[in-house]
Amino acid sequence: MIQRKLEVRYLPFDRTTRVPPGTTLFSAAHWIGLPIDSTCGGRGTCGKCKVRVTEGRADAETADHRLLRPAEIDEGWRLSCQARIYEDITCEVPQLLRVPKAATMGLGRLVILDPNVRKVYLELAEPTLEDQRSDALRLKEALTEEGHDMVAGVPVLRTLPSVLRESGFRVTAVLAGEHLVAIEPGDTTGDCFGVAFDVGTTTLVGTLMNLRTGMAASVLSTLNGQAPFGADVISRISHGMNGPDSIRELQNAVVSTMNGILASLYRETGVSPERTYEAVAVGNATMLHLLFGIDPSPLAVMPFTPAFMEPLSVLASDVGLEIHPRGYIQTLPALGAYVGADIVAGVLATGIVREDKMRVFVDVGTNGEIVLGNAQRALATAAPAGPAFEGSQIRCGMRATDGAIEGVQLGDTVELQVIGGDVPPEGICGSGLVDAVAQLLLAGLIDYSGRMKTADDVPGHPLRDRLIDVDGIRAFLLADGVYLTQKDIRELQFAKGSIATGIKVLMDILGIETKDLDEVLLGGSFGSYLNPESAKIIGLVPPVDVDRIIAVGNSAGEGAKIALLSYRERQVAFELPGRIEYVELSGRTDFNDAFVSVLGFPHLELVG
Repeated sequence: MIQRKLEVRYLPFDRTTRVPPGTTLFSAAHWIGLPIDSTCGGRGTCGKCKVRVTEGRADAETADHRLLRPAEIDEGWRLSCQARIYEDITCEVPQLLRVPKAATMGLGRLVILDPNVRKVYLELAEPTLEDQRSDALRLKEALTEEGHDMVAGVPVLRTLPSVLRESGFRVTAVLAGEHLVAIEPGDTTGDCFGVAFDVGTTTLVGTLMNLRTGMAASVLSTLNGQAPFGADVISRISHGMNGPDSIRELQNAVVSTMNGILASLYRETGVSPERTYEAVAVGNATMLHLLFGIDPSPLAVMPFTPAFMEPLSVLASDVGLEIHPRGYIQTLPALGAYVGADIVAGVLATGIVREDKMRVFVDVGTNGEIVLGNAQRALATAAPAGPAFEGSQIRCGMRATDGAIEGVQLGDTVELQVIGGDVPPEGICGSGLVDAVAQLLLAGLIDYSGRMKTADDVPGHPLRDRLIDVDGIRAFLLADGVYLTQKDIRELQFAKGSIATGIKVLMDILGIETKDLDEVLLGGSFGSYLNPESAKIIGLVPPVDVDRIIAVGNSAGEGAKIALLSYRERQVAFELPGRIEYVELSGRTDFNDAFVSVLGFPHLELVG
C-alpha cells in the first residue's frame, strides 16, 4: 500500500514538493535542489539549518531545545534536519549565510559539496592543574563548539596523547560522520580525499576524489579479478557454493583488484592512503555480497533473498581496502535482489525520481535493470536478458576489446567499425550485434519475425552473396571468418524481448504510453556504445524520437561520486527504496503475453 504524500512549501522561494510521511524538512528541501545551511550534514549538532514553520505542525525535538532559544521555538523555529513531516506544511527558510560550494555531476546536475568526511582544524587549550579534562573530552567539546559531534574508538584514542602533545595541541580532527577517524598534527584541512568505486561484474572503476574541491584527482578502470571464476554473477555464485574458502577466494580477488586500482591512483597523484578517508562502493547485490565475504547463494534460487539490501558502513581495515585503516567503506541500498546499489546510484545521478519528466532508465546487460517514473511515482524491475549483449552465446561473439566489431553500416557494401582502429575484425560485441541486426532489418535481409532470408529470396540485392550457410544454419557474412547466424538473431530477440517486456509491464502499471515518455536513458558502458537508432529499430527501447534516447554513460560511477561528495545526496539515495516500488516480473501473469508481443521486431513505419 502506497502512503499518501504530503505537500511541503518553502518560502520565500515558493517551491513545493510532495514527500512521504516522516521525511525531514531538510531532506525534502534537498529533493528539489533547495539548499538549507548546515555544517554537520543534517545530524542535529550545528544548529544552522533552522527554518520557521508558518503553517502546519512540527514538534520541537531534543536538539531544538538544546540549540534554539525558547522564544525561537515559540515562534515556530525548528531545526529542519529534526523536523519530520506528518501533515501538509509551509515553512520559511532564512537566506544562506554563505554560498555553498557545488559541482556539476551526473546528468548535468548541480551537487552541493557536503561530504561525510570533514576535517576541522583546532587550537586547543593545553591542560593545566585547573583544567584536567581528558584529551578526548577536550577534543569533543572543541568540536561541539564547531557544530560537530564526535565518537572515538580505542584505536584513535591510542594516538591522542602523543599527537596532541607533539603538535602543541594544534591539530586537525578527521570525522566521518560522527566517527573520529584520525587526529593529525597541524593544519591538514587542505588534504582530504575519498574514492568512489563502481564494482562491476566485468569491469571495476575507481575514481579518487578531492573532497574539498569536488574534482576527480584521477580515474582508472580494469577487469574485475573475479573474471577467472566466471563471466556472470551466476557463475560467481556457483563458485561460492563450494564453501567458505571459495567465498574468501572471490572476496580476495575483488579487494585485490580495488587495491591495485588504488595503488595506481596514489602513484599517479601523489596522494597517500592515510589521506584517503572514505570509499563509496556500488555494484549489483552479488558483487557487494562478495566484496564483504558474504554468501550470495540465496540470490540464485527462489525467492531470491539477499543477506542484505540496506546500506552498509564498514571499516576499511575489516575488508583490507587500502585507504586510511580507520576510514569507512559506504555502500548504497538495493531496490531488489537484481536491482542493486549500482542502479540506485544511477537513479541518483540522473535525478529520475526527483523531476516531473517521465523517463525510463535502462541498464542493459545480462540483467536489464529498469526504472520508470518521475517525482510523483516510480517503479523498478529486473529483466533476465541473458548474455547476448555481452557477446556471449553468439557464434562469433566476443567482449568489447580490440578486434571486436562495434558498429555496422549496410548499403551496397558492408562498412564496419572495429575496436582498436586499423585491426582485422575477430568477432562481434554487443553494440555491433544490435547494429548488425538493425541494419539487416533496414536492408530487408531479415523479416519482422526475425527470420533471415536466403540469397534466393533476394535476387539482385547487392549483399545477397553474403547470405551464406554455416553448418546448415543461415548466416550473414560480416567479414572474413566473422558472421551472424540465424541462431544469433534469436538470442538477441530473446534478450531484447525480455528488457522490452520489463519496460512494457512498468508502463502498463503506470498507465502510460510511448507518447507520454519524455526521455529514454541508457546506462552502463554498453549503453554508451549502443547506437540509439539501432536500439529503437530492434524494439529494445520504446519508439520515441531518437534525440530523446540518451546515453548517460557510467551512471553508477557518477552516483557513487555524488554520494561521496555530498552527505545530503547520500541521504537521498538511502531514501530511494521507500520511493521506488519494486516489481518482480517472475510473479506476474501478464509477463508471458507481453513477452510474446515484443519478441518480433517492430515494423519500421511504427518506429519512425
